[in-house]
Amino acid sequence: MTLYHGSNVIVEMPNLVLSRKNLDFGFGFYTTENREQAVAFAQKVMIRKEQKNQRVSVYDFDEDSAESVLDILRFPSIGKLWLDFVHQNRRGTYVEQTLDALKVKDLYSQFVFKTEKALSFLRYVNSFEPEAVP
Repeated sequence: MTLYHGSNVIVEMPNLVLSRKNLDFGFGFYTTENREQAVAFAQKVMIRKEQKNQRVSVYDFDEDSAESVLDILRFPSIGKLWLDFVHQNRRGTYVEQTLDALKVKDLYSQFVFKTEKALSFLRYVNSFEPEAVP
């Protein structure tokens, strides 16, 4: 499976030390199957960090091998369990605020790697620089 990570730098070796807290799924290295979502996130990071660089790193993820050794939490749909989990990770954001924030976004699949063992199943393939948005 191909996964993407949007940032302002190329990430050949994902590092949990640089992970931010209070994100949807908590501490971890975030990726997606959706190329456009990764590009949009790279643009947001570039703006937030007030830099001119945006990069999307591309990885191969051996999901079958990972499933045989890792405990994988899946949310097949957006529902109460998913919302409770996101709410707990965003600490301090009320459920209503979380729902309002999500109303304006398209939700795509996210894969969050929370341990070094989980990261070992990601293989860096390459990266690209998205076209700048005027």
